[in-house]
Amino acid sequence: MQERVDKRNPKIVVVGGGTGVFTVLSGLRKYPVELSAIVSMADDGGSTGVLREEFGILPPGDVRRVLVAMSHSERLLSDLFNYRFEEGGLRGHTFGNIMLTALERLTGSFEEAVDEAAKILRVKGRVFPVTLDNVRLCAELEDGTLVRGETNIDIPRHDGFLKIARIWLEPEAKLNTKAESAIKNADMIIVGPGDLYTSIVPNLLVRGMPEALKNSSSKKVYVVNLMTKWGETNGFTAADFLSTLEKYLGKNVLNCIVINNKRPSLVRTKQYEKENAKFIEAGNLPSKPVPVFGDYLRSRGFVRHDPDKLAKILVSLI
Repeated sequence: MQERVDKRNPKIVVVGGGTGVFTVLSGLRKYPVELSAIVSMADDGGSTGVLREEFGILPPGDVRRVLVAMSHSERLLSDLFNYRFEEGGLRGHTFGNIMLTALERLTGSFEEAVDEAAKILRVKGRVFPVTLDNVRLCAELEDGTLVRGETNIDIPRHDGFLKIARIWLEPEAKLNTKAESAIKNADMIIVGPGDLYTSIVPNLLVRGMPEALKNSSSKKVYVVNLMTKWGETNGFTAADFLSTLEKYLGKNVLNCIVINNKRPSLVRTKQYEKENAKFIEAGNLPSKPVPVFGDYLRSRGFVRHDPDKLAKILVSLI
C-alpha cells in the first residue's frame, strides 16, 4: 500500500552513484512521486572499466544499478540485469553492463541506450548521466601524490590514511542539459548517500552542476553516510562530510542534512573495523542546513540505510 504525501506527485531528483542511490530510489519508488536520477560518470573499475577501455563507452555500472532500483519489471528481469558472469571470457562482467554497451552500439547514443534499457525494465522515472563527456577522476593527496582513476581512489594502492587535498575531472566536463532541466523542475533534490569523493563529489565537479543546484528553487537534502571509508573519509564526522561537500557545492545551498544516530551493534561493525571504517558521529554541525537526526539503519546485515526508513523521512521533508 502506497503512503500518501501532502503534495501531488512531487518531482524528486536523486544525485549520486553506487549503492547509496540504489537504496534511496528503492524506498522512494513506493511513493506517488516522479523520480529522476542523475548519475556520476567517473566509475572506471571492474566490468565498467573494461567496457570503457575496449568500447569507449560511458561507464554503465552505476546507471545499471539505478535502472534496477527504479524498475517495475518482474524480479527475474532485474536479477538478469545484475547477473555477474563467474567463468569464461565474460568473467567479471555484468549482463546489464554488456546490454547497455550493445544498446549504445545499436542506437549510437549512450543516452538513448539508457532510455531503451529503461523501457525494457519498465522504469518509472528518468535516468540521466550527469555528463556525456568521457572523463577520468583525479585526486591530489595531502603529501602531493597524484592519483588518477576512480578505482585507484576508491581502493587505494597508496597509504589510505593520507587525506585527499583536492579532486577534479580530466578533461573538464559540461552538465548534461537533460539533467540540468530535471534539477530546474524538481520539488526536492537528494544528494547521497554514497562514497564522498568517488560517488558524490564527481557530480559536483561537472561544469554547471553547482550553479544548477544553487539556482533550483527545490528543497535540497544531503544524506550522510553511516560509516567512514578508508582512503577517503578516515576519521570524518557528519560535519566533515558537510564541509567537504560545501567546498565543491558552495555554502547555503542545502536545506537539510539527514544523519543516522542509531549505532549498529559491535557484531555488525566488526568486519568494518578490519577495513578501518568507523561509525560516523555528528561532530560540530552548524545550525544550517537543518540536521534531521533519526534511526535510518536497516535492522540486520551490512551497515546500510534502510530504504523504507530513509524514504519516509525524505518524503516528509517535501
